Amino acid sequence: MDIWDLNLRHLAAIARIAELGTMSAAAQAVNLTQPAITQALERIESLTSTQLFERRHNGMVPTDAARLLVPRIEAALAHIATPHVTMSRMRALLALADSGSYNGARARTGLSLPSLHRAVNDLALSLRKPLVERRGKVVILTESGAALARAFRLARVELAAGLAELEALRGHETRSIAIGAMPLSRARVLPAAIARFLKRHPQVRVSIVEGSRAELVEPLRNGVIDCMVGALRDPLVEPDLVQQALFSDMPAIIARSGHPLQGLRPGPADLASFPWIVAGPGAPLRDSFEQMFRAAGIPPPAVPIESGSVMIIRQLLIDSDFLTLLSLDQVAVELEAGWLTALCAAPIGLERTIGVTTRASWRPTAVQAEFLADLAGVASKCAAPGGDGTAIFPI
Repeated sequence: MDIWDLNLRHLAAIARIAELGTMSAAAQAVNLTQPAITQALERIESLTSTQLFERRHNGMVPTDAARLLVPRIEAALAHIATPHVTMSRMRALLALADSGSYNGARARTGLSLPSLHRAVNDLALSLRKPLVERRGKVVILTESGAALARAFRLARVELAAGLAELEALRGHETRSIAIGAMPLSRARVLPAAIARFLKRHPQVRVSIVEGSRAELVEPLRNGVIDCMVGALRDPLVEPDLVQQALFSDMPAIIARSGHPLQGLRPGPADLASFPWIVAGPGAPLRDSFEQMFRAAGIPPPAVPIESGSVMIIRQLLIDSDFLTLLSLDQVAVELEAGWLTALCAAPIGLERTIGVTTRASWRPTAVQAEFLADLAGVASKCAAPGGDGTAIFPI
């Protein structure tokens, strides 16, 4: 079913029934009559085709389904944080935020323009703050509107997860995992974890969004992706995110086979005499690259090409004398094929911690938690002695 078929006030009533144990106490807490709250419960149970409570003489006892759904309802309501929001208002603002125009919102939702305008305007009036402003033909969210849209997206994620858990409880697997894959994670760890996970859960839909951390952090915050896998930041400066380390990776200096430095014991000055391809400023590998030369008392060499794409870097290396700094995992196929070679390992101290970044408020579903366990299991092999394959001489 679609979350937009639900009623937020009815969901709040269900949460209060679970908390207080009786229909009368819950009705008083949400300012509904007892017949109204009974009707609300019946409607939600009908929509979900699931019994949420056992009716007993001394009160209402949550079923397993309710114990899955109620925490999701409470989390969604905590994100929304105001009684002035209805499903229609929430849906209208999200459609407007995602499309950038009322016409786009109409195309996304199938709702009429007057309905969309009324829902957004009523929400702004109820909250006593402007949510949108026009700039020509485009509608831009105000700061308040953007913050509210993010809260609504996270609420939507919680409700969708709750409904998916109910479907799984009834034997219909509809759950999903959306993963943000940073460059290093795509080499070995993430594919291996996904393959292991899907052997047990072939019906779970796995969505992978590739990008740099800068490209993935906002989708993570907005609930578009559930987690990011890749190099962690030290220190982590975003208080709404949390990190979990998986393993350490030592990068190496990579060049084409037959490079003038191959077979030598190149020092920092030798490496600085060639042009480099590395990611742009702010990327962990760029920081490591600059630190490597500064620690040796040598200015970092020229970087005529800035790129974080392993595919582009690989081809440029094969056709030139450029050097780069990458994990051996990222070019394992090219090394095995003899197209590229590892000249030497990076100096001690340039290890990167690879791990998972999630929202601090994220509550993984059962299958999402299982996937994280698989990710940790695969990563433990990468962390084993000799597991990263860096058996090459140091600088």
